[in-house]
Amino acid sequence: MAGEAYLDEWKAALSRATGALYLVMVECIAHAIRKGDLQEGERLPPQREMAARLGTNLSTVTRAIGEAQKRGLLDATVGRGTFVRINAGDGSWRQTGASVIDLTMNSPPLPRDPSLQAMIQGEIASIFRHQDVQSLMSYRVTGGTQQDRQLGINWLAPVLGRRRAGELLIVPGAQVALSAIMSSLVRPGEAIVTDYLTYPGMRSIAAQFGYVLLGVDHDEEGMNPEALDELCAQHRPRVLYCTPTLHNPTAATWSVARREAILGIARRYQVQIVEDDPYSLLLKAPPPTLAMLDPTRVIYVATLSKVLSPGLRTAYIVLPGAEMTRRITSGVRAICQAKAGLLDALVSRWIETGIAQQCLRGIREELTQRHHVLRQVMSDHFHDRSPSPHVWLPLPEWWTSADFVAFARRQGLALVPGSVFAVTGHAPPAVRIALGSAPDLSGLRDSLINLRSVLDYRPASGFSDIV
Repeated sequence: MAGEAYLDEWKAALSRATGALYLVMVECIAHAIRKGDLQEGERLPPQREMAARLGTNLSTVTRAIGEAQKRGLLDATVGRGTFVRINAGDGSWRQTGASVIDLTMNSPPLPRDPSLQAMIQGEIASIFRHQDVQSLMSYRVTGGTQQDRQLGINWLAPVLGRRRAGELLIVPGAQVALSAIMSSLVRPGEAIVTDYLTYPGMRSIAAQFGYVLLGVDHDEEGMNPEALDELCAQHRPRVLYCTPTLHNPTAATWSVARREAILGIARRYQVQIVEDDPYSLLLKAPPPTLAMLDPTRVIYVATLSKVLSPGLRTAYIVLPGAEMTRRITSGVRAICQAKAGLLDALVSRWIETGIAQQCLRGIREELTQRHHVLRQVMSDHFHDRSPSPHVWLPLPEWWTSADFVAFARRQGLALVPGSVFAVTGHAPPAVRIALGSAPDLSGLRDSLINLRSVLDYRPASGFSDIV
């Protein structure tokens, strides 16, 4: 049998191994997928059975499966088993090489006016002139000082309303925030509910900590309340993770009615909501956040990476109540201890002096201009949800996302396939395009024109050399 053949090959490879056995096994899995010995959607034998067949211990197999999940090769779900991911070979989109433009990195464009580089240089020099160097370079209190937290509350006021500084924690990035929250609320093997297309960082957290992600179907507006209600009734999850505004990757935004419906379901099933809100401040008139509508039910996460710059490594967690604040503070301390003092000082000074707001206005204007270019070049392909920094491009029926991304790479375009965001292993044929990656409007226009030509190309049957 084919299954016996590939397991025999793995056993032989493990017997020859001189390094970590679990990593050797991961390479065996990847090789079997590339060869076709393991097909997309195929179920692997139970882990105990594999350990016995391979002559190794269960912990090696379990660790290998976990690493293969992180690499996007497998899906493992408690009670269902381990399966080869659909489009498990999509790693080709990460390959290096020359490209006209990299449209994969979802970061805000640099505003042309004011000059971000000049501001950073001037402000860092000013901080060193006016603040104690020893304090800047020493360990900081977990979650930020009272003054820094109050400035964070001021920054988030347009989307949160009035909150107390004691409810806010400052952490080095949203990934740290989400890791601390989930590790504090969810035990290994338990479920987290999310959109069936979700932030890849949440997939990484689930793989690292051993959580089960349950994907909820969506419609044009976003997460479907009826599907969420059915899933909660069946699985009784502890946590719902969602991005209601400018969802990544689809850019969908929930209406107020949709937000109220989701909150009602969460209350009925006693589900804690974690609202990831990287983009609301890009909107001049953002809808009310879930945390504003129900502060007692929602843990709120926002980051400066998507509205100012990833280089600031600053995210905010706003928590419902003192007990939850203490709990998540312990989680933050266990993962990262505290933020860097120099970056804390820079961010606080930017907010206090109004530079952050000035920079945000420049980024909003730049995104408006980029959406104008998008409409000019590709108006028939997009339902424009300005000013999202990313757009979701459904592909013609003759393309799979793997084939399209690989073919686009040959034409000098780097894109992200839809499978990167899929919770269940099944993703629609689509790609995400990051508008902020291009260095300027001219570069974006050239890239979109190139992208349009790739979309219009129809490969002949048998176009199988693209993987």
